[in-house]
This record gives sequence, C-alpha cells and structure tokens, in this order.
Amino acid sequence: MSQPTKPSPDAVDAILAQWQRERPDLDCSPMGPIGRIRRCAILLEQRLESTFAQFELSGWEFDMLATLRRAGAPYNLSPTELFSTLMVTSGTMTHRLKRLESRGLISRQANAHDARSMLVQLTDEGLTLINHAVEKHVENERQILSGVSAESLAELDRRLKELLGELEGLAR
Repeated sequence: MSQPTKPSPDAVDAILAQWQRERPDLDCSPMGPIGRIRRCAILLEQRLESTFAQFELSGWEFDMLATLRRAGAPYNLSPTELFSTLMVTSGTMTHRLKRLESRGLISRQANAHDARSMLVQLTDEGLTLINHAVEKHVENERQILSGVSAESLAELDRRLKELLGELEGLAR
C-alpha cells in the first residue's frame, strides 16, 4: 500500500516557519488553515472575476443578478431581501441598484403586496446576461476544481460547511 504524497510547501508554510523562528514560544498553528483559506479566497476571486469581466460584470454585479435569477420567475426581490442575502448595507445596496438600473439590467417595480415598497426585478436584458454568465461561471468553477479528486472535494466541502456553521454561529 503506497503512502499518500505529502503536499509541496506553500507560501503559508514559509510564513509559519518564519513565526516559528521568530516566536518559538507562540503556537501559530491556527495561522495555517486561516492563511490558506484567505489565500485561496484571494486567488479564487481573481479567477472568478476574469470570467465575470467577459460579461462586463464585477463580482458584486454577478452576485446581485444571480440572486435575482435564483429567486425564480418573475425574478424579483425586495431591496431588503437582496441586501440581507448579499450581506451588504442598505446604503451600499442603493448605490448598486442605481448602477445596475442605469445599465438596463434591473428595474424597480411597484410591490403589489406593499404599496410602500418597490421590488427589484431583472429586465429581459439582465435575465439573458445572467443566464449566459452563470453558465460560464459554473464551467470556470469546474475547471478551477478539476485537479482535485471528487472524494477530496466532498471532504473539503464537508469541512468547510462545518467551519462556516461555526463562524455563522459566532456571528449571532
């Protein structure tokens, strides 16, 4: 039975070695997983943004259009539902809505259930754009993960879900 191969040293290993040299009294082991998650997030963001740029979208624009698309027909949500889902402030949401509206990707519609509020809705142009962009996005994500075995990905997903649950619990 062969031994699993040990991963090559990475940038985080170098940082940990420096801390070990400079502060041998300090257990810096938490820096390993957190540093790797942060570096992965930065590198992933760069790869994802390159796909969004093909559609003249930023990451936040993609996220907002995708959130409306996932809501299902007629592809609308209240601004409160949007900013809660996207974890941004209402002020940030207002600015973002104006930008997407000026590009013709969303419109604001009267809310039939609440005369005091409006709904944010994908336009036909926004729906067409996000349908194409999400196809390329999924293809890009599949390509990014292609070097990792299905078994390893399932385990990674399970572990990240566990961490996310812990972090979300701490935020409450």
